[in-house]
Amino acid sequence: MIRVLVVDDDFMVARLHRKLVERVPGFTVVGEARSGREAVEAVGELRPDLVLLDIYLPDINGLDVLRELRGEDTPQTDVDVLVVTAARDAETVRGALRGGAVHYIIKPFDAPVLRERLEHYARRRHQLAAIGTPGQDDVDRMFGAAEAGGRVSEAVAPQATTPQAPRTATLTARLPKGVTAQTADLVHRTLLEAADGLSAAECAERSGLSRVSARRYLEFFVSTGHARVTLRYGTAGRPERRYHPTAGTG
Repeated sequence: MIRVLVVDDDFMVARLHRKLVERVPGFTVVGEARSGREAVEAVGELRPDLVLLDIYLPDINGLDVLRELRGEDTPQTDVDVLVVTAARDAETVRGALRGGAVHYIIKPFDAPVLRERLEHYARRRHQLAAIGTPGQDDVDRMFGAAEAGGRVSEAVAPQATTPQAPRTATLTARLPKGVTAQTADLVHRTLLEAADGLSAAECAERSGLSRVSARRYLEFFVSTGHARVTLRYGTAGRPERRYHPTAGTG
């Protein structure tokens, strides 16, 4: 499991981030911190692998926390940091890059955005551990994935055992209003992972979306030929619509 520390001075926001993180397979939240000092101390005590770090903290700036975590006197200097903040000025973004942040998410954001960043982080972490001694091509692929804004390039992505999700660029050209390429990719990957198909409710639970949003994207895939529908009849009431990926999708 990848151990995560959530740092945010807003109690409700921290709890929301905790819930979003723990919905992602392979991640667990080991603690929360409300200030910069608490964050530095918690890193030493809890030994997380990843810190979700806000910039606007009541005592010290999040960038100062990041610099302190990179200092020689910090008990755990190899912890990774994912910045989650409302700060959108260029200097703060540059500071996060200089400090070695693995990603930068601007509040407010949709749940699938954080999920995608965490999944991407987990893939890179696993791939780097599996490489052993990386060559230049391996390094180039790793840094290329980081520069892609959170989406793993085709060269870095592990071999899939299910049909490949449609390329986002292909979908983008025909997305209707209210449908984004990022969320479409998330829903389609969720669909591909369901061996027996799934309902809109099941898709919502697995992807972190609302049921209404999940149904909208699933119906979009039906309209484009990327999914098909079967009906499951119960003892009473309306039949349940179940969605399946079409053969050769991608």
